[in-house]
Amino acid sequence: MSYQWLTLWRYADTFLETAWLTLQVTLLAFALAVALGLLAALAKSSPLAPLRWISHCYVEFIRNTPVLLQIFIIFFGLPSLGITMSAFTAGVLALGINVGAYLSETFRAGIQSVAKGQLEAAYILGIPRHQIFLSVVLPQAARAVWPAIINNLIQLLLGTSLLSAIALPELTGTATVINARTLLYIQTFSVVALVYLVLSNLFSWLGTVAGRRLFHPPLVTPVKKSGWRWAKKWLINPVKRENALRANSSSARCQSC
Repeated sequence: MSYQWLTLWRYADTFLETAWLTLQVTLLAFALAVALGLLAALAKSSPLAPLRWISHCYVEFIRNTPVLLQIFIIFFGLPSLGITMSAFTAGVLALGINVGAYLSETFRAGIQSVAKGQLEAAYILGIPRHQIFLSVVLPQAARAVWPAIINNLIQLLLGTSLLSAIALPELTGTATVINARTLLYIQTFSVVALVYLVLSNLFSWLGTVAGRRLFHPPLVTPVKKSGWRWAKKWLINPVKRENALRANSSSARCQSC
């Protein structure tokens, strides 16, 4: 068994390159998905009927058709209309459009979770609509649906394995090529599964850390150990603080005299 792993070790650079390519596709597609999902959520909540209809058709089509079919439509169908693109671009576009439809429902649920009383209070104060959305609605909506957003990111990462159908050299497709050369199916797929597992847990951990930093900031800034005596004197004991201020003011008057 050891020599088999040594044989597979020769492809370590290939695994790293394909893992980096998979990560690039995931991040670019997720950025596109967030933009499309937010626009679709706003359109579905719009008072304009055409915008609601377009958003509804987009979400219903994506959610009720296979992801692989959507990839084929973009990569093989669009060239018949004169629109050609690389497998990388087609993969990013297909996965971004697909996940964007699911994120739109997530964003819409988050927007609807914001209390209407806060919006009415903001309107009464005369705050512009765009400022209300950016400062009141968006932070609370993102906080409510943050775990679902990270879950969609992980699902997008796992969905990149479908791009091997359009000859994009991502992890799963590269593993198939290596299997054809080495016939080490168990070892190769074990390495690929391990890479997916590491990336998924990395995204989950980063999402948890980012959520704590963005939505759960510390209420009190911790005091450094070196400044604890100063903090105890001036913050905890107000009597000593007032006496010290009076002493400083009296000494300043004496110096002026």
